[in-house]
Amino acid sequence: MKILHTADWHLGKRLENFSRHEEQVAVLDEICSIADREDVDAVVIAGDIFDVFNPPNESAELFFKTCKRLSNNGLRAVIAIAGNHDSPERIEVPDVLARESGIVFLGFPTTVVQPFSLSTGLCLIKSDAGFIELKLPRCAYPLRLFLTPYANEYRLRQYLNIENSEEELRQKLTEQWYNLAQKYADTEGVNIAVAHLFVAELKGKLPEEPEEEKPIHVGNASVIYNDCFPFEFQYVAMGHLHRQQEISSSPCPVVYSGSPLAYSFHEENQDKYVMLIEAKPNENVDYQRIKLTKNKKLLRGRFETVDEVLSWVAQVPDDLLHITLLGHETLNQSITQRIRDAHKSIIYILPETLSDDGSVGIKNIELNKSIEELFSDYFFHIKKYPINNELQLLFKEMLTVELEN
Repeated sequence: MKILHTADWHLGKRLENFSRHEEQVAVLDEICSIADREDVDAVVIAGDIFDVFNPPNESAELFFKTCKRLSNNGLRAVIAIAGNHDSPERIEVPDVLARESGIVFLGFPTTVVQPFSLSTGLCLIKSDAGFIELKLPRCAYPLRLFLTPYANEYRLRQYLNIENSEEELRQKLTEQWYNLAQKYADTEGVNIAVAHLFVAELKGKLPEEPEEEKPIHVGNASVIYNDCFPFEFQYVAMGHLHRQQEISSSPCPVVYSGSPLAYSFHEENQDKYVMLIEAKPNENVDYQRIKLTKNKKLLRGRFETVDEVLSWVAQVPDDLLHITLLGHETLNQSITQRIRDAHKSIIYILPETLSDDGSVGIKNIELNKSIEELFSDYFFHIKKYPINNELQLLFKEMLTVELEN
């Protein structure tokens, strides 16, 4: 049995004013091609399908078309759970129609998916809150999926009947997974967990959570440890962290596939992957990561002169760039435009002032400046790019009106 694990698509996400939609179309097309090339039996998407609760129409259309293509007309199971960026209600709305193609959407931990059977031989034969069992067309044994979509604190309290204790949350989740495993996870099928949580190895170093990512805090707990998963699980397919990483190999591989695109400059120069799992009942799984190539790198550069900038951007024509120009206390419009004319995907151009000894300095507010200069400094502090002449003139007009009144 071959399973493709992916997560954190964040469809609809932008990088400042730069749309990532074309990249998302390309990389999801690549994921579909990988699923076909590797001839996988199932695809799991471990949450954060969209970037916001109400995504753009083009992003919703891209998601549904991709799931339909991944399903291969009902020959391949596709299972997607909600992450902390997703609206669980929105995720589940098309479930009735999706099941006709062998696609299962799970927004809530309490959802019980209705069994179905397709003419292709794909069947959902058992279902419980947080669990489904699938018969796949080409496999002699079933696939059991233990599903934990993200739930906010209120919903999780309802689901697990807990108060505020962090330890109680871990205990209840452990009990929930243990009870489901005892009930459904025998040695006659493949047992895989899919979850959108912040998981760390017990007594190990906490993995890095992306700074731009919404932190997960469920029931006042930010971390679930690997020892919470029962030994019956053969692989835990995780979503939430954007860097591909294995958290632990005990009691089974606990793996974040990572996001298919780099969504922040904190993910600078990261390679991106999907995970390919090969599994048999009652055996350790084999898994490998497959590198994605239809994405842009996010790169930073720090330079002392504009000529150095222009030389660098010519070497990285297809990447998204964050440029810091040293020693330029004020970036004027002509310098900024000259740099932007040399590259189509510059996200930031920031100045970094130097003190007299050549070290990077942090400027204090100079209250002897004019109000126009202070506004210009404030604008840059908030927006991270210099104010343009049109906005400066508008601000002066507002000042004039205020003084006249």
